[in-house]
Amino acid sequence: MTYAHETRRRRTFAIISHPDAGKTTLTEKLLLFSGAIQIAGSVKARKASRHATSDWMEIEKQRGISVASSVMQMLYREHVINLLDTPGHKDFSEDTYRVLTAVDSALMVIDAANGVEAQTRRLIEVCRQRDTPIITFVNKMDREVRDPLDILDEVERELGMPCVPMTWPVGQGKSFGGIVNLRTQAMTVFDSGSERLPQDFETIPLTEQAQLAERFGLEWQAAMDSMELATGASPAFDEAAFLAGKQTPVFFGSGVNNFGVMEVLDALVDLAPPPRPRTSSVWVNKQPVVKEIQPEDSAFSGVVFKVQANMDANHRDRIAFVRMASGKYTPGMKLKVQRTAKELRPTSVVTFLSQRREAVDEAYAGDIIGFTTHGGVQLGDTITDGANLLFTGLPFFAPELFMTVILKNPLRTKQLQQGLDQLGEEGAIQVFKPEIGGPMLLGAVGQLQFEVVQHRLKAEYDCDVRLEGCQYTGARWITADTPAELREFTNAYPQRMSLDAAGTLAYLCTSPYDVRLAQERFPKIHFHPLREHAGLALGSAG
Repeated sequence: MTYAHETRRRRTFAIISHPDAGKTTLTEKLLLFSGAIQIAGSVKARKASRHATSDWMEIEKQRGISVASSVMQMLYREHVINLLDTPGHKDFSEDTYRVLTAVDSALMVIDAANGVEAQTRRLIEVCRQRDTPIITFVNKMDREVRDPLDILDEVERELGMPCVPMTWPVGQGKSFGGIVNLRTQAMTVFDSGSERLPQDFETIPLTEQAQLAERFGLEWQAAMDSMELATGASPAFDEAAFLAGKQTPVFFGSGVNNFGVMEVLDALVDLAPPPRPRTSSVWVNKQPVVKEIQPEDSAFSGVVFKVQANMDANHRDRIAFVRMASGKYTPGMKLKVQRTAKELRPTSVVTFLSQRREAVDEAYAGDIIGFTTHGGVQLGDTITDGANLLFTGLPFFAPELFMTVILKNPLRTKQLQQGLDQLGEEGAIQVFKPEIGGPMLLGAVGQLQFEVVQHRLKAEYDCDVRLEGCQYTGARWITADTPAELREFTNAYPQRMSLDAAGTLAYLCTSPYDVRLAQERFPKIHFHPLREHAGLALGSAG
């Protein structure tokens, strides 16, 4: 049996950008246009009762930023679109990196006034490593912004790939007249206001040159000249190059005004790829053999790329987000967690519209489904309906900041342990348990992660904690060629040994020299700045 008809209808993509480029606003508009929500929430209007659909955590509502990626599913033009909104803030980049392993394409949002910013560069690197196709949306054209040719030039330099304009702006800021759609050869006239729908905008075919020139004057002429330069310098759109991550189609618009967004939604259906094959290891005669799993295969398989605790404060539940790689999910299926070989019995399985959930009747490769679990599932776990295979590639980065957790009320030790176990398993923070005992250590990529965890421990687990600085400045996961070598090393550095949330052994360092000295002393020990998932360490030594 093949599910090719269903998998070809799927599009699974992530929205990536620097903070404040308008990513969450754009997510809202895409949902609005597909009919998934009736009214788009303003991200900035924090005091209003209506918050952005994709920002559900209390702390997100207070700060007006996204600190956790969220998943939304919508139907548009007979296609099932799975959209993953990611945190733009660099302190939560780990969550974003993991989300990027679960998608088939990315939509990069760029603020037209600021161009390509630091956080966007890091995300582009991850996309480039995986050859993820990128569609670019240049936002905020209704403000005073940079010249579109400059922006294209910068995107090309930063991405290291040519841009192919699909729409082109006429004017900018107060004189922003609209966009020319090069695919339909028509101009859509800009009209400000966040309540407009795409069909409300006036469209004029490019054959009406005289009318357009008279109506938009110098702006029209300047736009035609720059468009001619841009299209002359750009290659024609090449589907194979785009799918290989070697070319990016570029769209212009204003997300907050619902303008230029429909063109992006159409591009996701027309240009972005359906689910792709995924590489896995299959055990044959106790040896791993690399095998390509096709999305239309009948056997169910998927990867847990995110675990979120307490999405529903009333039920204290945990949801494992699974990106389906093949097969079909139906309620009541028997599933197995490959790492532990245990049967997975989810109490409920849902698809998402941020916090709104709907029970799943069926799901196919490319879909993101949520299993409600009570433990036993970790980030990076492979889930199948029986086949013994393993997907890899979910990255955990060695933290750069450490804090010691001090509980204010010692009677809450059990709750603290539960909270740290769950937050560690979901990847909100990295939790290290020193082998010789003593307080737990929290490791983070950015300072804001500590604040969020402190907030969540109090709000969700009723644990008031103080976070104190400690001497550690880094960690490396360690492996050795033989158990004896590993034992010798751990005996030499007992005070530096700790276990992370997945039970993987890590060496804590107080300076970059620590690793170098330990490496010289024990050349057969491998130090990893990255681990892929539960017990599988990868990365260069040092």
